[in-house]
Amino acid sequence: MPKLKTHSGTKKRVRITKTGKVMHRHTRLNHFLQKKRESRKRRLSRTGTLTGQQAKNIKRKLGV
Repeated sequence: MPKLKTHSGTKKRVRITKTGKVMHRHTRLNHFLQKKRESRKRRLSRTGTLTGQQAKNIKRKLGV
């Protein structure tokens, strides 16, 4: 069996923690920020966690 290549786009967008969680950045924080309330922008600036089948798919793309 040949080695599987890591998906480059996924590698740039997510990271795996030491415990195996998949962390990602939230979307909608690039422009039109004036109309969004401060609490929403704070919430979007934090990292999120992927769970379930989404996390499994990401780990498969990263070869973990």
